[in-house]
Amino acid sequence: MPASPPSPAGEELTTARAVRRLQITSSRLTTADFAGEYRSAFRGRGIEFDQVREYQPGDDVRSIDWNVTARQGRTFVKSFVEERELTLLLLLDRSASMDFGTVRATKLETAIEACSLLAFAALRSNDRIGLLTFGDGELRYLPPGKGKHHLLRLIRTAMTPATTGAPVANLTDALDHLIHAVRGRVLTCIFSDFIDTLPARPVAAVAARHDTVAVAVTDPAEHDLPPAGLLRLADAETGDLHMVDTDSDAVRADYRRQAARRLTERRDALTSTGTALLELGSQTPPLYPLMRFFRNRQQRRRT
Repeated sequence: MPASPPSPAGEELTTARAVRRLQITSSRLTTADFAGEYRSAFRGRGIEFDQVREYQPGDDVRSIDWNVTARQGRTFVKSFVEERELTLLLLLDRSASMDFGTVRATKLETAIEACSLLAFAALRSNDRIGLLTFGDGELRYLPPGKGKHHLLRLIRTAMTPATTGAPVANLTDALDHLIHAVRGRVLTCIFSDFIDTLPARPVAAVAARHDTVAVAVTDPAEHDLPPAGLLRLADAETGDLHMVDTDSDAVRADYRRQAARRLTERRDALTSTGTALLELGSQTPPLYPLMRFFRNRQQRRRT
């Protein structure tokens, strides 16, 4: 007798447990060191006015407030401080090709893990966090907010499929929504495998306005095929099937060459838009790649 499909209540319970597991894991991994690396990598991207005070020897003369100076008859300067908080906006690709993984986790699960780690780091830093999902139905936008309740709602939204039957929104739709819906400068992280043709112009438009990181997620099987005989490979986006003889050295070598070419083209396309690039593999927990990215970013800012 065939098994009955899971009930909505059962699916809700499964999601709740998954959210709880991810919450526990992410909060444990997001140590003070991790949150500190996050702050150091992204804070100080802008300054805001603090106060006007009387001039002191050594102050930059370019900061003199001439209007106040003229009124008071003494020299006053404007002082500024680094931005006290960031707004972090996570764009998450939930398209069919992301639901693929052969080792530790799927690309989507890896992306959600990384989103959760960043969200907890932002929570520790008292930053605002928002989410925009696309690829599996209509766009879902959770505006930036603060607090643990908001963070858990964000994780639940990231882990839950969009409403079925809705027109599928792609990356271009998500970027257009971001440009029109978000005011002010935000830190934008785009999680995707970028298998589809990159919408370079919208990505560049977002990168010109916001501090933007493209987080490209891949799986080892997308780079190299194991010798496993005849395999029927399916295109996750189109459903097209292809028979491949993975025991053939020539076939595997050609697969590696094509994969390397696609990887180089993707890197070039993303970096040409002005985005920073972080590459995650589904075979590795995202904690340490994120830490390396934070530290490399700090070093580049110092040079």
